[in-house]
Amino acid sequence: MVCPLYVWLQISLSESLMMKSNKPNPDLKQSPGDHLANERTFLAWVRTSIGIMGFGFVVVKFSLFVRQITAVLGHKAETPSTGYSPVIGILLVGLGAVTILFSYIRYINTKKQLEIGQYYHSTVLIKVMTAAIFLVSLLLILYLVKSI
Repeated sequence: MVCPLYVWLQISLSESLMMKSNKPNPDLKQSPGDHLANERTFLAWVRTSIGIMGFGFVVVKFSLFVRQITAVLGHKAETPSTGYSPVIGILLVGLGAVTILFSYIRYINTKKQLEIGQYYHSTVLIKVMTAAIFLVSLLLILYLVKSI
């Protein structure tokens, strides 16, 4: 099985090599708006990764919260002892960390492309994140179905 990080790095490197030259194109006037849009996109990915990590933290701590709240109410805690919530939560926190790493790499690559006047659009990060979040969503669904 091929590691998604390896595939993404290979595609990023091949896209970088597809650029014709590293010299700025004098005919192409750089717009500050392009660089600002790149920064806004990076910050949106940072917000997304913080949200993913926050959700992972909540998933990890949810079973602890249920046990504490039932103890306060005087009932016996009826939480499943499968132990999947910490694993899924840690996966989500890890996914958030990987999101920040990939978004920074994408930000730097886009910045370099804008500086030399040759921008190549890539949807690799979006595809990888969509697949990863979908996979974690399936894991959460399985966990919830088993706990019913």
